[in-house]
Amino acid sequence: MLLSKKGPSLLTNAAFTIVELLIAMAIVATLSAIAVPVVSTHVTQAQNATAVSDIRILEKDITTYVIENNAYPNSLSDIGRTGMQDPWGSPYQYLKITGAPGEQGKLRKDRFLVPVNTDYDLYSMGNDGDSKAPFTAKASRDDIVRANNGGYVGIAEGF
Repeated sequence: MLLSKKGPSLLTNAAFTIVELLIAMAIVATLSAIAVPVVSTHVTQAQNATAVSDIRILEKDITTYVIENNAYPNSLSDIGRTGMQDPWGSPYQYLKITGAPGEQGKLRKDRFLVPVNTDYDLYSMGNDGDSKAPFTAKASRDDIVRANNGGYVGIAEGF
């Protein structure tokens, strides 16, 4: 320690004490605990909006296919969208309803267990990557779905 006639030099007062460091770390941890849930909510909202937009784009591609071929595509590969993935990394799900007998058990259903579309089902399995036919199933609540033959595109829980 450098001492002068007037007392300790400025060098001795330049360091942080352990208490000051702990207080600073506590402040940073508190701010992080507040910010992380807020950011997480915004990320989820952005992913949902991206999935809704993608489904609307796929609807337009399917409509173009129907106009050109007078029939619904059998799969998304028929419209050139093989392997198109939702924001969570899972492929979008498509099920042709019109003219596809035997597929009735796979149809998406509302809370009254009534099919939500009469032409085709198109949806993302959401963040959990799992889905069941009725929207009320726990695995389906986070799905981004097309319902009412395109009149509704959004989160299944909101339908």
